Amino acid sequence: MPRLPPLLLCLIALPSLALAGEGRPSRADLQRVMELHARSVVRVRGPKQTGTGVIVGSAGQVLTSLEPVGEAFVGLNAATVEHDGKALPARVMMASAELKVALVAAPDGTYPAVPVKLLKDGDSLVGRWVVGVVPAAKGQPARPVPAQARGAPAPFFDVPLALPAGSPVFDADGRLVAVVVQRHRRGCRVLPLGAVKTQLASADGT
Repeated sequence: MPRLPPLLLCLIALPSLALAGEGRPSRADLQRVMELHARSVVRVRGPKQTGTGVIVGSAGQVLTSLEPVGEAFVGLNAATVEHDGKALPARVMMASAELKVALVAAPDGTYPAVPVKLLKDGDSLVGRWVVGVVPAAKGQPARPVPAQARGAPAPFFDVPLALPAGSPVFDADGRLVAVVVQRHRRGCRVLPLGAVKTQLASADGT
């Protein structure tokens, strides 16, 4: 696996932060999440299909689910990121079948990355309020919806919201805490960013 350039280690350099006892998000919190979602969520077109992604690095790093790209295309310019009305070629920098997550990089530039928050080692999302943006459907606009995270096989958590794979999951302060890696009948399965950080560190060391 190719080494990740320093700019792609944006998550590795972030400190782990404990989650305080956050209450149910307010209307202002939901509006903040909606604004972040609108500016930082992109479409990722890969060799397999099209999915959702979120900009996590100001130089063009996009976190998405494994579904659009698969594992076979790591190191290749095999994806396209649709941002600001443009279709940008993107290199697949990391893809993990185990974690169901991928990282692609658009051309160097300046991008509206979301603020990120990592769980402290040993902390959990279970019972914490998180916010996802449910896509528009049947004439209804997209809307931010709060929900409490539930337990799932480690390192994943479940969130009872109908969110597409690759969608961001925020805390009440509008910080990215997890990414959706899979839909299921009771909502979606999400991967916290600490697991992504570990995977990036592993990829950089191989």
